[in-house]
Amino acid sequence: MRTNELCSKKKVRPFQGRVTKSGRKNDFLRKVMCTGPGSQLVVMSIPPGQEIGEEIQEDIDQILFIVAGQGEAVLDGNVTPVRQHDAVFVPAGTNRNLRNNGHGRLKLFTAYSRCRTAFIF
Repeated sequence: MRTNELCSKKKVRPFQGRVTKSGRKNDFLRKVMCTGPGSQLVVMSIPPGQEIGEEIQEDIDQILFIVAGQGEAVLDGNVTPVRQHDAVFVPAGTNRNLRNNGHGRLKLFTAYSRCRTAFIF
């Protein structure tokens, strides 16, 4: 059973909170805040010199919101510095990693989602 199929069978409760504050306070590598049938909100804390690990989500987009620290996003081999207040959009199918090259923890929250409709503005 795929994760999305499992999530869709659960009753999903609404979530409301200060995710930026939760992200700054979090010291766990990954802490799931809420999961729905098509998305998930997670806070993360990466120790200095560590990374979240290279992976590809074939059918899920990811948005990373940096709330403290500094590091580098590696998207399909392209390295870009990231720091507090930056956002990184990772389209489905992108090989990605996030590394902490700073002195303190790199703290962020991330939203995983499946895009159901393509909007063009």
